[in-house]
Amino acid sequence: MSRLNVDQAYPGIPIRPRSHNWWARLMRWPAECIHLENGHHWMATFIPDTLYLRGKPRLRRKPARPEVSVCFDCLTGLLEPELAACPTRVVAFEPDGENFTQYFFLGTEDFAAAGLRSEVAAAILTRLEELDGECSDCGLSATWLWISRREVSSLDQTERILASPGGLFCAKHGAAKLCEALGQVAEANLFYVNAPYGNSGAYVWI
Repeated sequence: MSRLNVDQAYPGIPIRPRSHNWWARLMRWPAECIHLENGHHWMATFIPDTLYLRGKPRLRRKPARPEVSVCFDCLTGLLEPELAACPTRVVAFEPDGENFTQYFFLGTEDFAAAGLRSEVAAAILTRLEELDGECSDCGLSATWLWISRREVSSLDQTERILASPGGLFCAKHGAAKLCEALGQVAEANLFYVNAPYGNSGAYVWI
């Protein structure tokens, strides 16, 4: 089986019944958490196992989980434990809370296919190769480098990507840092959030 259904994929998420009935499935509308029933100031479409390369979906994990629209609490309830348990090495860029509509992980093997500029890809690869040290929160080996918007406000800033100190974290505290940053965004409507895959890569925003 290449895909899971909503109930199998998200057993802990209360799903709005009207978004999960036969008509919704026929129309291929994504299921929604029940907290979105009366509108919400913060929502995201979580498509954990699919990467979009120039608009075309590519599965990066099987069996793939379906897309689901969720509030902030449900998103972090799904995403934070998955990030914390993931051995992938990550460079994560803090998103622009006022302007971003997507926040997604891009594995190093997909940098070129996704259209990442060669000099930007090279800078991120360098930071991944140099990622070493201890988590600033607990002292365990760091697998995450968190780069704030104060340090790098755009992926066009190649020199700043290379030079910024960033913050070193283990997977658990890197996950907490990412979710904390998302939580500082007062209102959001994110069309695409995924989960990490492969050995290494970067969380970027557009």
